[in-house]
Amino acid sequence: MTYDNPLLADDKLPAFTQIRPEHIEPAIEAILVDYRAGIDALIAPDAPRDFTTVMLTQERLEQRLARAWAPVSHLHSVADSEALRKVYGPAEEKLTDHAIELGQNRDLYAAVQALADAPDFATLPRAERALVEHALRDFRLSGVALEEPARSRFREIGVELSKLSTEFSNAVLDASEAWHEHISDERDLAGIPESGRAVLRQYAEDQDLDGYLVTLKQPSVQAVLSYADNRGLRERVYWAYQTRASDQGPNAGKFDNSARIEKIMALRHEAAQLLGFANAAEESLATKMASSPTEVMEFLHDLATRAKPVAQQELAALREFAHTELKLDNLESWDVGYASEKLRQRQYALDEEQLKPYFPLPAVIDGLFGLTEKLYGITLAPRDGVDVWHPDVRYYDVRDADGRVFAGAYVDLYARNGKRGGAWMDVCRARFDDGENLQLPVAFLTCNFAPPTEGKPALLTHDDVLTLFHEFGHGLHHLLTEIALPSIGGIDGVEWDAVELPSQFMENFGWNRQALDLFARHYETGERLPDELFERMLAARHFHAGLFLVRQLEFALFDFLLHLDYDPAQGAHTLAVLENVRKQVAVLHPPAWQRFPHGFSHVFAGGYAAGYYSYLWAELLSADAFGEFEEHAGEHGSVIDRATGERFRREFLAVGASRPALESFIAFRGRKPQPEALLRSHGLA
Repeated sequence: MTYDNPLLADDKLPAFTQIRPEHIEPAIEAILVDYRAGIDALIAPDAPRDFTTVMLTQERLEQRLARAWAPVSHLHSVADSEALRKVYGPAEEKLTDHAIELGQNRDLYAAVQALADAPDFATLPRAERALVEHALRDFRLSGVALEEPARSRFREIGVELSKLSTEFSNAVLDASEAWHEHISDERDLAGIPESGRAVLRQYAEDQDLDGYLVTLKQPSVQAVLSYADNRGLRERVYWAYQTRASDQGPNAGKFDNSARIEKIMALRHEAAQLLGFANAAEESLATKMASSPTEVMEFLHDLATRAKPVAQQELAALREFAHTELKLDNLESWDVGYASEKLRQRQYALDEEQLKPYFPLPAVIDGLFGLTEKLYGITLAPRDGVDVWHPDVRYYDVRDADGRVFAGAYVDLYARNGKRGGAWMDVCRARFDDGENLQLPVAFLTCNFAPPTEGKPALLTHDDVLTLFHEFGHGLHHLLTEIALPSIGGIDGVEWDAVELPSQFMENFGWNRQALDLFARHYETGERLPDELFERMLAARHFHAGLFLVRQLEFALFDFLLHLDYDPAQGAHTLAVLENVRKQVAVLHPPAWQRFPHGFSHVFAGGYAAGYYSYLWAELLSADAFGEFEEHAGEHGSVIDRATGERFRREFLAVGASRPALESFIAFRGRKPQPEALLRSHGLA
């Protein structure tokens, strides 16, 4: 059985087309048996207590498991099916149970503690010390010190939370795919540009329908809410999208995440208290840069104080424009994107449709890779013949300046059925040197752009360009690591409120003329992005910056307060918390039936619980880091400076979690981060 199971093969890359749902359970079972045997041998009384035996053995065992589970987890996100779901959920629960069991193994904890207590611990290399220190922290966060029955209860909670997280994510995907509206008369799509209509036409063809199919895939939602003159259509799309997986909307109750949210919150709070924390928010900060809930709240409230007055002015102007120019007596939530786009066109004579011909996806990819070569001296070259999960997927070898292949990346960029929405980077393989073999890092880079249509290449909006740059920034953090201990290499182990720094840092180049000149050329004529159009882009860069910031603050405060103030006697009161937050920071209140939390996968099915504020926190760091490039541009004439790029690579991207993120930032910038950088990046300073 084992030699026929692709998940048990020790190949450099997964054999995606050979993986079947029936392979998953036997592979995981076999690996976990070997894993437990390896731990038993490690903690035997006569086993050596040295770094190689104690720490490298664990890394080796964990990497064998990761090589099997990473492709399975990825397929669950990009090629979902009923057959896969049936085996994925139970397998994930087993892995969660195994992880907690490992984290509560006191003999293993004692072995790691013995390394930290050894007289020569201080002489170990920095990365090795960090691995030990992180492991000891994680033992404590896994409940290693708990006594029964708390010990078993903590383990039960972890398994149940894993199950609920998967169910939450599945419900959002199912609700998104359950709704569509078939449109035969093109007049109902008035206002939507041809590129948007082409996407809707393609969706219809995919279902063997004539005309157009409006769906809840992101390209469709964006096209309708930004451009459709048909107000009724905008309202129906907003209604369906903003009530996904809830007790409201066109599929009310069918995929409802309400009870899951309540259970998730109750279990997170209980787990935090078992570990001695007052609440789940406090627990979450154990692995973040922020030192206390007070520091987070002061950071968010300070931003709100600065951003809300600006947002109020922006909204007042938008309402006036909608009333006088668009004849909308009441500006509803489904009107905001539409009216904003009209106002932006009026103020800056800038239409995204004017920009899209200058951002054909193949050229954007080439330009992004060219920028990376100029900054860091690396190249990405496509490799044919790699086994992939869909024909649209491309694989790239990553080569250093000397031509040596040191990493790889799968790139999957188009929206399709069975693929969850959004954009993300994930780990396929981690850099690992166990003294015998070197495993190279490999990343998954995933987006959901509108696919090519009718002989045209996929044309991106400028926001799409920024999204691609963002996720590639995460990818570089993983691919350029020089730490060969997976638990603290790349993005792993980096404080969660700093992990967005490299991604948001890359977005800055999407606004830079010299970077844009690497790829922004008209897909038909080859014409460079005109200076006059670029100047209008820059002028509009901070359009509705206040509205954007208060929306982000609404998300961040809702998430943090939901975990900080949870009271088990009263339950989560999710919508009440959200309403209170909106009273503090929001300037536009959506309809009472809106159910934003029910699709908030970042918090309820991802790693951002009590940590969504990280996007704003890390944006401060990234804006300040980019300031170093801007300052050197005065010396060298360009922010695309190889010497500064090499320092950023060396001091931040390469070191992973081998030292605290703040130390890495200071090593690059020469000082602590300055809060004003975030305000400047939004034009609010």
